[in-house]
Amino acid sequence: MLKFLIFIGAFVLVHSGSSPHGESYLKSLSPEQLSKIPREVMEDALLDAVGLITKYGFPVEVHEVKTDDEYILTMHRIPEGKTNKGGVRPPVFLQHGVLMSSDDWIINGPEKALAYLLAEAGFDVWMGNARGNTYSRKHATLNPDKNSKFWKFSWHEIALHDLPAMIDYVLAQTGRQKLHYVGHSQGTTTFFVMGSEKRAYNNKIASMHALSPVAYMGHLKSPLVRLMAPFASSLELITSLIGINEFLPSSEFMALAANALCGEGSILVPVCTNVLFLLAGYNPDQLNTTMLPVYMAHTPAGASSRQLVHYGQEHMSKKFRQFDHGLNNFINYGSLTPPKYEPKHITAPVFLHYSDNDWLADGGDVDQLFNELGYAIGKFRVPMAEWNHLDYTWGIDAKTLIYDRVINLIWAFEL
Repeated sequence: MLKFLIFIGAFVLVHSGSSPHGESYLKSLSPEQLSKIPREVMEDALLDAVGLITKYGFPVEVHEVKTDDEYILTMHRIPEGKTNKGGVRPPVFLQHGVLMSSDDWIINGPEKALAYLLAEAGFDVWMGNARGNTYSRKHATLNPDKNSKFWKFSWHEIALHDLPAMIDYVLAQTGRQKLHYVGHSQGTTTFFVMGSEKRAYNNKIASMHALSPVAYMGHLKSPLVRLMAPFASSLELITSLIGINEFLPSSEFMALAANALCGEGSILVPVCTNVLFLLAGYNPDQLNTTMLPVYMAHTPAGASSRQLVHYGQEHMSKKFRQFDHGLNNFINYGSLTPPKYEPKHITAPVFLHYSDNDWLADGGDVDQLFNELGYAIGKFRVPMAEWNHLDYTWGIDAKTLIYDRVINLIWAFEL
């Protein structure tokens, strides 16, 4: 445990394929911390998605797509595995969770990360990046660093604009009528919104696999969201704490959240002051502590404050519904309360993968979603009581506990 309290990192020369976010993180570390890092970890902490995929011997492509509201998104593609040659490769689209990016599908390396496993299994792998994260801070006219209008979105807009643009692009590039969708956390929320609100897209999904499905949030345990939730109805107040536009929480807010989890003097304080662990939970047995500098260098990868506020509103209302604008609801919706999403309209085949120790996707909330979905085929509990929200992408045993089953299910639904 004491080793975990040392957040170690490294700094190497920046080159093509480097991650500016990783460089910034590593510069924040002390010389003593830097000296403890293995060379391989040092490299991965600084490399971006292209650099990482190339380093491990896979082909990679970078694609940009413009949404109908003029956000410019980056996608990363692994068009084939190292050992697979020729043949039709069904497209699989991976969509990351909140504060994450396409990096999280590859960060655990070729033996454990889902994107590589899918590529080796014979799939054409596409990884999306939602507006506002490290790879998608672009707009045709709005500068994210200068214009606050860039950040006036929640995951509702990601669902209605980003996902359709990326899905249509993948299908056009591959010449296919359908793709397989794998989402984690917010990547599941946005799918459920899209399937409810833009129903034609259900016909473009061969199968959907929700890792930690987040829709209803009445029972969530995350101290970060629970601390924020009571203030979520006051947008001005809560954004002053977590960032007016981009999610950049104040030190005071993070101290309160850390104390809510750890308490004063806890040995876990260094863990608790990291926004990802506060949001999603901590499972020491599934966290490769040697890889901590890599995880911390790549995440959090950026998000709008409204994305977190919207989740806070979901917890308080115990409903799956659109963003609550308070007194402006009537202007936006013609009603005093936000419209509800209707999971019954989701007719794509859906598989839910959930766990007991998930601070954002509680089993009771998952059950409610499963019962309301229009075409829910399976609900699978991860057979490990301590499995948490981050373990779906960072967990040491994710391959054997989740990914192998997901890959088999995808093949079963391949047309």
